Amino acid sequence: MGLLKNIEWTDDSRDTIVYKYNMKNDYVSRGSVLTVRDGQAAIFAHKGKMADVFLPGFYKLDTDSIPIITALMSWKYGFENPFRSDIYYVSTRQFTGQKWGTANPIIIRDRDYGAVRVRGYGSYSFRVDDPYVFMQEISGTAGSYSTHDITEYLKSMVVTGISDAIGESKIPILDMAANLIELGEIVRNSLQPSFKAMGLEITKFVFENFSMPKELEEALDKNASMGMLRGNLDVYTTVAQADALKEAAKNPGMAGSAMGAGMGLGMGAMFADMYKNQQNVPAQQQQESKIACPKCGAKVSEDAKFCPECGSAMGNVCPKCGASVKQGAKFCCECGAKLTAVCPSCGAEVKPGSKFCPECGEKL
Repeated sequence: MGLLKNIEWTDDSRDTIVYKYNMKNDYVSRGSVLTVRDGQAAIFAHKGKMADVFLPGFYKLDTDSIPIITALMSWKYGFENPFRSDIYYVSTRQFTGQKWGTANPIIIRDRDYGAVRVRGYGSYSFRVDDPYVFMQEISGTAGSYSTHDITEYLKSMVVTGISDAIGESKIPILDMAANLIELGEIVRNSLQPSFKAMGLEITKFVFENFSMPKELEEALDKNASMGMLRGNLDVYTTVAQADALKEAAKNPGMAGSAMGAGMGLGMGAMFADMYKNQQNVPAQQQQESKIACPKCGAKVSEDAKFCPECGSAMGNVCPKCGASVKQGAKFCCECGAKLTAVCPSCGAEVKPGSKFCPECGEKL
C-alpha cells in the first residue's frame, strides 16, 4: 500500500478544466498534504459523491480539514486509518478566446425595418465560478474535462441568448455597428444567469463583426446616395444631360439616336422656354412704345408717319412740305421749316395748320 505524501496538480495545458488525480494503488493517510495553487480548486469525492472542497492553499489532511469525508467514513474518533478517495482538480482561471458565430441568420424585430436577418461572430471568455456546482451539473465523475467538451454547448447558449438580448436592448439595427461594445456587455449580462446555474461565469463577450442582409445594405447605400442628390439635384441633372448628349453623339445607331432624340426633346423644350422668355421682353417693350392715332385711336408705332388703320398723318404736318412731324417738334425733319406759329391777336403759340387760336379763338 502506497501512502501519498504530497497531492498536487501541475497544470501544463491551456484547455483542461477538470483533472482527476491518479490514485493508482495509493492511499491518503494522516501524513498526506494537499497543495492547491492559484487558479485551482480541489474536490474530494467518496463513492461518486462530492465531499470536501479546497480552495488555493496548503493543507495537512486530518479530521479538521476533511470533515465531510470523516462523516462519510463514520470515523467515531476522527481521521485514523488510510483511505482511498477520488480527488479532482478544477481549473478556475479564465478560458479566453472562445469563438462563437451564427451558423444561420438570427431574426431580429427592428422598429424601423421590421423583421431583419442578421449575422455576427466574435469571442467570449469564461471561468469556473463554483467548482462544486460545476462538478455536479456538468463534469460529473469524468476522468478529465476540457474546453472542447463544453464549447459547443456554450456556443449554442450564446447564439440563443443573443437574439433575446438584442431584442431587449431596443438598439436600432442601424446603430448596432456603432455600439458593439455596449451590445457585448448587454449580451454578457443576459447570459450570466444561465452560466451561473452551471457553476460558470462569463467574464467577457465581444462582437467582432455584425452584418445585415445584402439587400438591406444595398437599400441603405441607395438611400444615402439619394440623400446626397437631393441637395444638388439641379446640378446633377444638368451634368447628367450633358453626359448623355456626349454619349449620344458617340453612338449614331438606333440606341444612340433614341437617346439623342429623348435628350433633344428635353433640351429643345428647355431652349424653347428660354427663347419664349426672351421674345416676351421686346414685345412688351414695343407695346409700351406705341402711341394712339389722333383720329381713330388705334395703337401705332411711335416712329410711324401714318396710321395703318385710317391712313391719317401721325402728329403735326409741316405747312411747307406737308411731311408728318412728331408732336412738339419745332422744325420739320424733311425741309427744316419752322413749325411753330404765333397768334397775331394774343401772341400765343399755335400749332402749324391750326385755323383758330387755342387761347383767344381768333381766326388765323
